[in-house]
Amino acid sequence: MSKQRSQSTADSAAGASGKTSRRAFLGTVAAAGVAGLAGCSGLSASGQSDAEQAGVAGETLTLTTTTSTYDTGLLDEIHTDFEEMYGVTVDAVAQGTGAALESARNGDSDVVMVHARGLEDEFMRNGYGINRRDLMFNDFVIVGPEDDPAGIQGMDSATGALTTIAESESAFVSRGDNSGTHTKELNLWEAAGAEPGGDWYQETGTGMGEALNIANQQGAYTLSDRGTFISQRSEIDLTILVQGPIEGGPEILSNPYGIMAVNPENANYDLAMAYIGWITSPGAQDAISNYQMNGEQLFFPEAVSEDPNFQQYVPEGWSSGSESE
Repeated sequence: MSKQRSQSTADSAAGASGKTSRRAFLGTVAAAGVAGLAGCSGLSASGQSDAEQAGVAGETLTLTTTTSTYDTGLLDEIHTDFEEMYGVTVDAVAQGTGAALESARNGDSDVVMVHARGLEDEFMRNGYGINRRDLMFNDFVIVGPEDDPAGIQGMDSATGALTTIAESESAFVSRGDNSGTHTKELNLWEAAGAEPGGDWYQETGTGMGEALNIANQQGAYTLSDRGTFISQRSEIDLTILVQGPIEGGPEILSNPYGIMAVNPENANYDLAMAYIGWITSPGAQDAISNYQMNGEQLFFPEAVSEDPNFQQYVPEGWSSGSESE
């Protein structure tokens, strides 16, 4: 792999090196379609395997991803199929969204799987990412001790719950690590018109699993993705107090995941696109849907759709008329 390798507004202009013309963009979408077919096949008409067609056998794919996809065991469960199909190894590095994107900027990743659309859009605008796809979703939940000292249980407003926690100065644990979960938390505080701080608010700089453990030890509230909470629920005494949209809670707690290849100048692009084609194929999407922990589904597939949304491929606000021919 080559070693050459802050949320912007929708109309931010990318630098000259990162600027993608309309023709170049449409070309990369077409390339994504071709690579996507590889993930659904076995042998070609010529009898070649997927690995032989893609020319990637024996290589290692570096995937930087969120702690939630790793801590839940999802990637360990589904990657064997891809590795055997293509004769490759997947090195999944769990860092949190901000760090995962930074590793890709530094040339230390071939593909990123993250869950903070604003950060993903900035990554694409600046020319680091290409061929983004919607992958799957779950949601965020606000969890805390069963005795619920702030009295937020059952509230239908996530921002209202955070305002109540702040006003009562009840202990709250924040990941504080520029992850997708931390980004969502900060957006929620901003929407609530509250500025967290003081002795009651603790930033840990850790992954989701460790943040849950700290909140459990301190009898504190925290924001968690549902998947990681389910995977750890039997080991902690925290409970869900404010639900996300999967269980009828506010849509503001939705948690979509995206996947994109790193700019081909800085990464193993062929292998990255083979992976994206595979993980967005019906077979891998079924595997994501069927993955459970403690009898509960952790992630919900979103890549296969009868009516795909073109906006998933490009930064928010981009349109085919954004740039001249």
